[in-house]
Amino acid sequence: MKRNYISNSTESTRMFKAGWMEALSKVPFFVPLIIYIPVVGYFLYRSFAAGAGLPSVAGFFALGLLAWTIAEYILHRFVFHYQPGSKWGQRLHFIFHGVHHDYPRDALRLVMPPSASIPLAFGFYFLFRMFFVAAHLYAFFPGFVTGYLVYDMMHYAMHHANFKSGWFKRIKQHHMLHHYDDMSKGYGVSSVLWDKIFHSDFPKMGPEGAVRQKKA
Repeated sequence: MKRNYISNSTESTRMFKAGWMEALSKVPFFVPLIIYIPVVGYFLYRSFAAGAGLPSVAGFFALGLLAWTIAEYILHRFVFHYQPGSKWGQRLHFIFHGVHHDYPRDALRLVMPPSASIPLAFGFYFLFRMFFVAAHLYAFFPGFVTGYLVYDMMHYAMHHANFKSGWFKRIKQHHMLHHYDDMSKGYGVSSVLWDKIFHSDFPKMGPEGAVRQKKA
């Protein structure tokens, strides 16, 4: 699906008439780090305090990181890109994700605002609590949250940093193709793993398998 409108302005478009609602929709990129790094530290402490050893903590932390990558893919593909039929649903879609596709360089709408991320964090925590004992939950959950922080920081960097070579350049190309070429592919942001597994990756082109990138 092609986009009919993409602005490369770095300024924020207004979405709400109410000032307090507009303020809640914007966030500087570093705010998630301030909120969630202490959360990661607290839960890791709780995991050790609950009797988990270092190998167990490391293993469940890594499992949490992996779990984030699939959650990121599912949320992006099936929630953020769900296209409702009603005008109210379309408005909600624009607020949650459509605005980012129309204004991809808006620096204040590139990481998830706490008004959305905190309720989601609580929801995921209580979901995971149904499946893990305390010591394992307290290692798994901070791994999941760390995956989210990596995603948010990488997403910001992809839109505002220039990578010259290596893995970061390739994954930025992957995300830029999602924005400027075909938003029905390339749902992974911090990882392309699940795009490859679920066949939503972009086709390789050229003798070295480089992907093409349309310029904004």
